[in-house]
Amino acid sequence: MEVHIIMKAFVVNHAGDSSALELVDRPMPHADATHSVMRIRAFGVHRYEVLTREGGSPSVHFPRVLGVEAVGEVAATAPDSGLKVGAHVLTINGGFGRAFDGSYEEYALVPNKQLYTADYQGSWTDFAQYPETFSTAYGALQSLRLAPHDHLLVRGGTSAVGLAIIKLAKASGYQVTATSRKAARLAFLRDAGADEAVQDRDGQLQTESMYAGIIDLVGATTVMNSVAHINVGGTCCMVGLLSGEWVMHEFSPFDLQNRYLTTYDSGFADQQLINAMFALINAHHITIPISKVFPFTDLPAAQDYVMANPQIGEVIVTTD
Repeated sequence: MEVHIIMKAFVVNHAGDSSALELVDRPMPHADATHSVMRIRAFGVHRYEVLTREGGSPSVHFPRVLGVEAVGEVAATAPDSGLKVGAHVLTINGGFGRAFDGSYEEYALVPNKQLYTADYQGSWTDFAQYPETFSTAYGALQSLRLAPHDHLLVRGGTSAVGLAIIKLAKASGYQVTATSRKAARLAFLRDAGADEAVQDRDGQLQTESMYAGIIDLVGATTVMNSVAHINVGGTCCMVGLLSGEWVMHEFSPFDLQNRYLTTYDSGFADQQLINAMFALINAHHITIPISKVFPFTDLPAAQDYVMANPQIGEVIVTTD
């Protein structure tokens, strides 16, 4: 006789404000040949998840359990999955919380190929700062193909991903300049590890310096100004959408002038990247600030907090 274990989940049935996150009881999923059940222990909350909840992601169809990342344990898996019950794992992107139900629930059914083990011994809350934020930061950094001691600029350095890039880049031996649109935060960026801090004013970098690579977290509205500060042969990687703009208007590829423009997101992560990332994190004890921790039942408040506070660091939800 099949036993149905009841779990809690936040389901969005229609676009709306945080009250659209409806806490419901539903049966715990069952593992199959290609999917395992993950017990969700903690996860970060992101502004773009709020955008999705509000109806701003046309590819996401409701009802849906949101949440693009999580850390936790394998609760159930097929004998030949290559995974072990009880193993500590993380999952990120790849349709999680968008094409299929994500982390805003106590247990999630996750494709085996999207469950990654990690060599990390900290708490669930501390572990939760890494999956989406650090894999994006590490992958974007690799896309620049920098040489030792090259000079990198991080545009949008006070964001969680920006702070992770600064930490990872310094640990990798690069020279780092970081930016903020607020002059009052430039000292914070230097304290966070940047060698230099530059203001980003009205979409223009307030410097004439040139860089081997730039990671632009502001997005489509600033990326061509970033390209203008790249050395010939260098790369600009656009990662973030802090500006809220998705499309570059009146873009001409001839404006690149023998410079490279690319994008990166955590959907390109794999076990090899996760292993290399945590090797660097563990070797240098890399962390970023955790802004606030919410219990699972306060998830709507966590989303409201993310939007109301341009916080420095991660907002974490824990199911413990």
